[in-house]
Amino acid sequence: MDMTQASKTKRAILGRRACERLDLLLLVIEALDLNSSEAMLFTSHKLGFQALFPNRVELWKRRCYNPLRKTTRRGNLSEVDAEALIKLLCSMADRLYPVLRQLLSKKEPKALNDERWNLFGTRLNELIQERMNLRRGAVQRLLSKEDMNSFHYELIFTLALAAGPGGVDRLRASLLDPFS
Repeated sequence: MDMTQASKTKRAILGRRACERLDLLLLVIEALDLNSSEAMLFTSHKLGFQALFPNRVELWKRRCYNPLRKTTRRGNLSEVDAEALIKLLCSMADRLYPVLRQLLSKKEPKALNDERWNLFGTRLNELIQERMNLRRGAVQRLLSKEDMNSFHYELIFTLALAAGPGGVDRLRASLLDPFS
């Protein structure tokens, strides 16, 4: 590998906010699928990322670049790791698209849809409380009741857009957008 390739693999493409958002989207997947940690590992191997994520611990280490976590890693997520996580997230969004579509559907009975959103919101908030540093103001805002519904909707909508052909590009653009 020459110097230009080596510098490319070390370069970070995602800033602090993008790492936070990427990890939150992975938490959304965990909230939707109770077996998601095994599914993420299986999917990462299916995508050819065995060297990057040989086990759950290595996958977790990459997610710990989120500064809102209880346990964080200093530095930046490398370009290769970020791209692998983006592709993994999009593949998981493809897998969970029927669930995402049900949540976003306006054709479902309101009571059923509300129950689904409540279950999802409860599970996501439990995961945030379990894994994030609750002393951080940003985490407290994530758990505040005021904007919770719109925030949950935005995360689910982002995952739905990440599914399907072109999902990787849409998600990457969303993460790199400074206004999101």
